[in-house]
Amino acid sequence: MNVRYDISLLTNDDIHWFGEGTHLFLGEKLGGHLLQHEGVSGAYFAVWAPNAENVSVIGDFNDWDAQQHPLRQRKDSGIWEGFVEGLSTHTLYKYHIRSKFNDYTVDKTDPFAAQMELPPKTASVLSKPDYEWSDAAWMEARGEGDVWVKPLSIYEVHLGSWMRRDDHTHMTYRELAPKLVEHMNNTGFTHVELLPITEHPFYGSWGYQTTGYFAPTARFGSAEDLMFLIDTLHQAGIGVILDWVPSHFPSDEHGLGYFDGTHLFEHADPRQGVHPDWGSLLFNYGRFEVQSFLLSSAGHWLKQFHIDGIRVDAVASMLYLDYSRKEGEWIPNKHGGREHLEAIDFLKKLNHMLDERFPGVQLIAEESTSWPKVSQPVEQEGLGFHYKWDMGWMHDTLSYFQRDPLYRKFHHNELTFRMMYAYSEHFVLALSHDEVVHGKGSLLHKMAGDLWQKFANLRLLYGYMYGQPGKKLMFMGCEWAHTREWDHDGALSWSLLDDPRHAGMMKWVHDLNDLYRSYPAMHEGDCRPDGFEWMNCDDADQSTLSFVRRAEGHIVLVVCNFTPTVRDAYRVGVPYAGYWQEVLNSDAEVYGGSGVGNHGGLETEDIEHDGQSVSLSMVLPPLAASFFVYKGIPPNKSEDEGDKQ
Repeated sequence: MNVRYDISLLTNDDIHWFGEGTHLFLGEKLGGHLLQHEGVSGAYFAVWAPNAENVSVIGDFNDWDAQQHPLRQRKDSGIWEGFVEGLSTHTLYKYHIRSKFNDYTVDKTDPFAAQMELPPKTASVLSKPDYEWSDAAWMEARGEGDVWVKPLSIYEVHLGSWMRRDDHTHMTYRELAPKLVEHMNNTGFTHVELLPITEHPFYGSWGYQTTGYFAPTARFGSAEDLMFLIDTLHQAGIGVILDWVPSHFPSDEHGLGYFDGTHLFEHADPRQGVHPDWGSLLFNYGRFEVQSFLLSSAGHWLKQFHIDGIRVDAVASMLYLDYSRKEGEWIPNKHGGREHLEAIDFLKKLNHMLDERFPGVQLIAEESTSWPKVSQPVEQEGLGFHYKWDMGWMHDTLSYFQRDPLYRKFHHNELTFRMMYAYSEHFVLALSHDEVVHGKGSLLHKMAGDLWQKFANLRLLYGYMYGQPGKKLMFMGCEWAHTREWDHDGALSWSLLDDPRHAGMMKWVHDLNDLYRSYPAMHEGDCRPDGFEWMNCDDADQSTLSFVRRAEGHIVLVVCNFTPTVRDAYRVGVPYAGYWQEVLNSDAEVYGGSGVGNHGGLETEDIEHDGQSVSLSMVLPPLAASFFVYKGIPPNKSEDEGDKQ
């Protein structure tokens, strides 16, 4: 097997864009690529190692001998390349690197490898995915319309523990595909969000310690298998969001760390280059080549795998130089501040380029601080994400639902406070995996009261969540009130669905999703103040809330009773006279409730209440959320405001 140096995928433009930090598809040029040249088949290799003395390709094809297949450095680029004849798919390889410094030698996996060995093995694998997509209709429609107006309810999934075979081994992407589609149809979510499926050596990291930024984990099959899963979901009308981690990476010797005998991808100074909580390494965002690497990783998943969105993990740890650090353990920026200027610029560039290149793709930030304008466009001095997780809502709401209903009236503001800031960002209301691990227990057992009340409270929590403005996210198992906290080494307890209480919970979630998707009032105004109006947010003594959701021609009333007391003849002001149909009630027997309700709907009475000229006299079921749809034709908002003046 000879090495040739007259074959290259890299153009001078590629090298230029790589060096200025603007290359979005570098994975098509760097890495190992199977190809034919003038009738000769083999693999082209290219790797960035500017401080290497020499680099060679080693693998099962040359008995891992570093002498046989040396690469040659492309002038002034820091990139080593070469074409090895006779190689084919499934060939294992690494790069043997000898540094210019300290006689350092190391064998590294390919940073741009499209496939990796099944962990704990660490070699890169030559592959050329050959998959014929059948989702053209989905992909064409995806870019239509305003992303903020569309319904977005996300089902967060860890593939390794969602469902397993009877022998407790992992299912493949292909095995999971029909089962996941069936479950999505049974629950009604619009999107699946996959916890990181980028290759990672330690399964217990849940994928958040990534080594293969271009490779789907081999634990569940090949790249084609993952494409089949995504394609199957798309054909069923279900979007796919990828949890993506550009904030840090593990220090395993075969990975990115100290790549060519220097701190190439990470900062050299541990005050900038090591995460104090996780011991992982932090990317050097000030290096343009690193920016191109990360940009190209995101671009790879969106282009090659038809991913519909990325949720960027741990954004707060990127924004602050002193994140989780004590005084003296961090280095200020050039202005003496704590803001990580290079990371901020990178995030803006990332979101701007992806938004421009992939219309309709969702860009979501997990950002846990009050950093301004996370979800505002870059042109308006924002970071450019479409959405941000509302961590404050999650914390306050779960705190409230753990309280004995007897004392909830003293903590009413934990429910109402978020509307003070609800439109400062475009929010996702998330009940994520982080809330059901590390001793926190399941959502069901966080709820106050006896077992009946716990189920009722959880249905109420979900009803309140779906009534509130903001997109939705729920972690797997929560949709049927999983009884134990999440265990990544096991699988969900699907047998719980044989219990009517758990089956009822899942039907409730399905019907909430159906309401959310079907009624424009429930989603079009998620990110606009005119989509929401309190009827009464001040009834702390009885622990109730009432509000309406609006869209042109549609209005939905939501009434919540956060106590186990049935309230008869409870009066709620409404903006329009006529019939209000009760379309959902979490206390209905079909969901496991007690069956208290309003017999399908109510007519208004000419009694002023809650600042409205007409009102409804209703029964409030215990620990329940009720949804009423106005059956008349409400005027549009401008006409309505004119009538009130």
